[in-house]
Amino acid sequence: MKKIFTIVILPVIIIGVIYLIWRSIEEPIEFQQALKERQYVGAQRLKDIRTLEVAYKSKFGKFNGNLDSLIDFYNNGEITIIKQIGSMDDSVAVARHLVKRDSVKIAVRDTLLKRTNFVIDSIKTIPFSGGKPILLKAVIKEVSGVHVPLFEASMPFDDLLKGLNNQLIINLNYEKSSTGRYEGLMVGSITAPNNNAGNWE
Repeated sequence: MKKIFTIVILPVIIIGVIYLIWRSIEEPIEFQQALKERQYVGAQRLKDIRTLEVAYKSKFGKFNGNLDSLIDFYNNGEITIIKQIGSMDDSVAVARHLVKRDSVKIAVRDTLLKRTNFVIDSIKTIPFSGGKPILLKAVIKEVSGVHVPLFEASMPFDDLLKGLNNQLIINLNYEKSSTGRYEGLMVGSITAPNNNAGNWE
């Protein structure tokens, strides 16, 4: 019996312990790599929303808090571009009325987010989440006596990192919340103007 334990069972236990030690070292490294990759994809999606929100505000004077109507703005909306011939810095051309400005309407989809394989409907969902929606809010807030349009779009780590090590996600969320930061990716803010910055920038 001792021989069987020494020859068969003990090596299996040793291999099992070595594997557990290796996984305890390797898993956080894999998690950090996956976190980096998923944050990159998530941040790009939030940047796309920011691009559309800024264009929407330039036309309507406020941000949009509904992703479906933001997608409709991309598909069917138009923005006005000022086309200028000549330079306002050229005083001779200005004096001779050779500098001309004209406003031109261009379809949003022909102007913004012109990337290969870009699909507008993708801005509705958090990547890797199995279809969970991106959280989008838009408000007009009084700041120092002035009404300021604000928006924020966010994706919690619980959704963005779905399928990864749950304990490591809990640790990451705790690290963020304990320092007063959002537990995920966010662009813009409805609590205070931040120039529509992303919290990863």
